[in-house]
Amino acid sequence: MKVAVIGDNCIDYYKRLNRLYPTGNVVDTGVNLRKLGINTSIISTTGSDDYGQLMIDTLEKEGLDISHLKVAIGKTAITYMDMDGLERIHGEYDEGVLENIFFDEEDIDFAATHNLVHSAFWGKADGVLEEIKRKGALVSFDYATGFDKEIVDRTVPFVDYGFFSFVEKDDYVRNFLKEKVEKGLKIAVATFGEKGSLAYDGQDYYEFGVFKAKVVNTVGAGDAFIAGFLYSILNNEPVEKALEQGAKIAAKVIEVFEPWVTEIN
Repeated sequence: MKVAVIGDNCIDYYKRLNRLYPTGNVVDTGVNLRKLGINTSIISTTGSDDYGQLMIDTLEKEGLDISHLKVAIGKTAITYMDMDGLERIHGEYDEGVLENIFFDEEDIDFAATHNLVHSAFWGKADGVLEEIKRKGALVSFDYATGFDKEIVDRTVPFVDYGFFSFVEKDDYVRNFLKEKVEKGLKIAVATFGEKGSLAYDGQDYYEFGVFKAKVVNTVGAGDAFIAGFLYSILNNEPVEKALEQGAKIAAKVIEVFEPWVTEIN
C-alpha cells in the first residue's frame, strides 16, 4: 500500500517561544501516515536555504520517499506563529518558493503509481487532480474551511475522499455532505473540533466523538485525523472505524507541541 502527498510544505516559527518545526498540510498528513505503517512519498518544492535543508533532513529521517521533493532557489515558506493559551495563532506568512510551485508530468505520473494521492486546499495541486484520478489513483483532498469556495465544485468530481471543517453539526452540514457525494465523492467527511466528526458515504451517515486529551497545541489535529481516517480506509475498515481512528490520532497529536508524535501505537 502506497500513498503520495502532493502540495505545500513550510516552517512554523514561534518567534516568542524560539521554537520551529517543518510542517504543511500534506507534510503532517504524510508523516502521520508513515508512522502508521503506510509507505508515503511527498511531491513538493522547498527552498534552498537552511530551512529547506531542515525540511529535507526531517522528512528523510521520518522515512518518507523524498525523490520528488524538489529544491528551488529561494526561501522556504514560513508561517510566523504564536500561542493564545493552548490555541495557535497564525501570523504573517512568507510564501517563499511556493509562490511558483508547479507539478509537471513526471510528478503526475509518479503520483499515479500510488494507491492514493492526498492534497489540500493550500497545496496548489488542485489543477492536477483530474489527471491523477484518470491515471488510476484514488484521490483525497482536505478542503478545510473552504467549503464555500469554487474549488469544491470544481474538484469533487475527481476526489474520492473529501474533508471539510465546520463549527456546528447541523442539517446544513448533513445536506452539504450528501450533495458532495452526489457530485462525485465516495465519502464526504466533516470535522467539528472537540465536537467530533460526521461522514456520509452515499447511503448512511456516521458519527464519532473525540478522545480525551491533555491539550498542548492544537496544530496538526486536522491533518492527523485525516491520516488516521485514510489509514483505516486503505485497510478496508468500515467508515465508523475510520472516524474512530482519525479521532485517536488527532488526540495524540494535540498532546505534543509539534504536528506529529514520535510514535503512534
